[in-house]
Amino acid sequence: MKNLLLATATIVALSAAAPALSADLASQPAYIQAPSPVAAQVYEWVGFYAGINTGWTSSQNCWDFGGISSEGCHHANGGTIGGQIGYRWQYGHALVGFEGQGNWANLSGSNVSIALPTDSIRTKVDGFGMITGQVGYAFDNDVLIYAKGGLALTSNTYEINSSLTGAPLARAGDIAWGGAVGAGVEFMFAPNWSVAVEYDHLFMQDGNLNFTTTTGPANDRIHQDVDLVTARLNYTFSPAVVVKPVAVK
Repeated sequence: MKNLLLATATIVALSAAAPALSADLASQPAYIQAPSPVAAQVYEWVGFYAGINTGWTSSQNCWDFGGISSEGCHHANGGTIGGQIGYRWQYGHALVGFEGQGNWANLSGSNVSIALPTDSIRTKVDGFGMITGQVGYAFDNDVLIYAKGGLALTSNTYEINSSLTGAPLARAGDIAWGGAVGAGVEFMFAPNWSVAVEYDHLFMQDGNLNFTTTTGPANDRIHQDVDLVTARLNYTFSPAVVVKPVAVK
């Protein structure tokens, strides 16, 4: 009987304490573990790079007989293939660098001379090069937009032919120097590998060419501009991927 009374009293006491205990447990703060940072790959554009390019080129060439009388203009169009090498520095999203580029070309165009209708004048461009500085902005880790400018040169051959028979009358060549400006967008599709599309305009200094023809010496002043669009593939030799901690949200 005493044991029964004791058990009954214990049950009643526990029942009375249960609501208070539940309230105490409910008021305890809940602790949630913060997410751990994970490693993320961030592309960078720092270091030496080299690559190849190919595309389409158009050269406009205007001749003036004796530097005075216009002989007209013609476009020398054709394909090009070449290579480039350079170095880049990156400061946050900003980028600066320099680049050297050399290309083989096969451009040819002609027109009948306005000043001398019995003559046909032809320009051939077999190569060009650029030495340029570069500024750019990198965003989304793997995309770069940039502008460039500097020196340019073209290797040219000039011909005077008979417009009636096509017989060659005179031939001369030169290396023309000038300036270059351009812009492009580049995408890094894998560590160290990137592709780009670039447009450049070359504006060359006027050249004075002396020809020796069957009828005597002749002098022409030639003005040249070049436009080119190229697709480029580059490999960056320095590590292009940096692993940085990024918190998971």
